[in-house]
Amino acid sequence: MSENDHDRAARAGEVDAGRLSQLARLIAAVDADDEVAVEQLLAAAPGLARERGEDGVSMLLRAQYRRRPRALSALLAAGAPLDLFEAAALGRLERVEELFAAEPAAASARSADGFTALHLACFFQHPATAAVLVEAGADVRAVAENPMRVTPLHSAAAVHAHEIAALLLDRGADPDAAQIGGYTALHSAAHSGDLEMIDLLLAHGADRERRTDDGRSALDFAREAGHLEAAARFEK
Repeated sequence: MSENDHDRAARAGEVDAGRLSQLARLIAAVDADDEVAVEQLLAAAPGLARERGEDGVSMLLRAQYRRRPRALSALLAAGAPLDLFEAAALGRLERVEELFAAEPAAASARSADGFTALHLACFFQHPATAAVLVEAGADVRAVAENPMRVTPLHSAAAVHAHEIAALLLDRGADPDAAQIGGYTALHSAAHSGDLEMIDLLLAHGADRERRTDDGRSALDFAREAGHLEAAARFEK
């Protein structure tokens, strides 16, 4: 390596180190929901808004996952266009439709952490976005490509998204799909005492006797959580 090559490599290393340092500060600011710090960092280095953490998750999704509204607002104000997963998680319907028009096959794409856009729309309770994704061909039975192994129905049940769950079930979602540990949507609904979700799942054929890997049924979950009315649904 010549002296000039060595100098260039050293400068590149300094740039990379500086960028990583800025990214680390941005991640800390997002996690702290520090809107001012996020704004200051992006003002100094606007490109940081599109950087991703070691897990491949964007800063926008990081803020949304952690429910950091002020940091999210600052990131959105930076003006970077949303990708499909960000748009789905935020319920930005027009952006989702725009992206699908450009790439129809995107319905089956996966985020860096293994979710489809439909998983995200379900978990963050955006029924209109979920409906558009389903109409575009998103798989209502898609299993997350990560250790959680959730389907969109699990995502909907976890957040009591009844309208979305009904849509998924009407379109063929498996009411007995099991995520890690053998947990089904019915187990989740029983544990939280969500009577409407329980009734919806049972009406679509969910197995009330289905057990988790450790042997617990929906009735067990309802009783353990003290949801007597929910437990009554399974005692009949």
